[in-house]
Amino acid sequence: MARDASSWDESDVRVRPNKKGTRPRTKDRPSHDDAVIGRIITVDRGRYTAIVGESSDNERIVIAARARELRRSPVVPGDFVALVGDVSGAPDTLARLVRVEERKTLLRRSADDTDPIERAVVANADQLVVVVAAANPEPRTGFIDRALVAAYDAGIEPLLLVTKADVKDPTELLANYVSLGFPIIISRTADAGASGIDARSDDGLSARLDGDAVGQLRDYLDGKVTVLLGHSGVGKSTMVNALTGAERATGGVNAVTGRGRHTSSSALALKLSDAPGGSWIIDTPGIRSFGLAHVNPDRILHAFPDLEPGTEMCERGCKHDASAVRCGLDSWVADGHAGEAGPARLASLRRLLGADPRMEAQEAKELGTVN
Repeated sequence: MARDASSWDESDVRVRPNKKGTRPRTKDRPSHDDAVIGRIITVDRGRYTAIVGESSDNERIVIAARARELRRSPVVPGDFVALVGDVSGAPDTLARLVRVEERKTLLRRSADDTDPIERAVVANADQLVVVVAAANPEPRTGFIDRALVAAYDAGIEPLLLVTKADVKDPTELLANYVSLGFPIIISRTADAGASGIDARSDDGLSARLDGDAVGQLRDYLDGKVTVLLGHSGVGKSTMVNALTGAERATGGVNAVTGRGRHTSSSALALKLSDAPGGSWIIDTPGIRSFGLAHVNPDRILHAFPDLEPGTEMCERGCKHDASAVRCGLDSWVADGHAGEAGPARLASLRRLLGADPRMEAQEAKELGTVN
């Protein structure tokens, strides 16, 4: 006998499932107290390679996929992450990456100076080695200055590595930076019979790097996470191979265009052998541009310690750019407080403060390297 519809309640109503919908999601998330912590060493097409049990008898490599709730969170080499599921590291197993631990530092960049989107490069680095060649490809002080700004803004100590010094004397380039107080290392190809370190070179052949330069850089790496950053063709991967004994792919420079050939497609962290725990070096792909849209202009000055004291003579509200009529930096430089490189350094600062993205795009086009 049919029931009167007026006596129905919600328990009598069937809701047809929506084929396109999903079941309701709760805001409560598992705490994953049983997760193991690993260090991300490379990222490739949605798969995250982490080292777990670092420096222990059970050290192993674990491949993981990112949990759905983290799909908008960048995960980069150097990150410490929480992993659940199969964390054995056995072949053909896949763990789940459920949390990114708090970062000590984060090196970031944007595509250009107007792009609001930040691109995380490396997490938890202690040092940034800015790598430029003395020639082939020609060094760009604008790139060096931008990398220094990003390093200081992130709280990362910078070093400058100049390669191919046997091709061209880098004295003129170094005049811009020798007074700034951070380490500068000059590398060249070792002469036949001289003391050196064998490594695969930028033309893919065997090369012998100056042993003194490799040793100097090696002294700064113990117990620290160091990232190498530079354009393609400057010798980053060659130096990494010399330091670690790895076979990181290298590429030369086009003889016609002077442009570096991009080889490394992803950042890779490599553990230094015969070094204290926590000693890592991270090789990054050659980059085309290094935008600073994420950096507050007031903080850019911190990357110019030779100029910053001169701002005390500025009028209130001075922007320190080329349009400033009575900027104290002009007299500071004119009086020689910033050394012989003062005028060039001030010009570089003002290019960054009033950065024209078209100029950076043109520089990138001339370099012909890739992101």
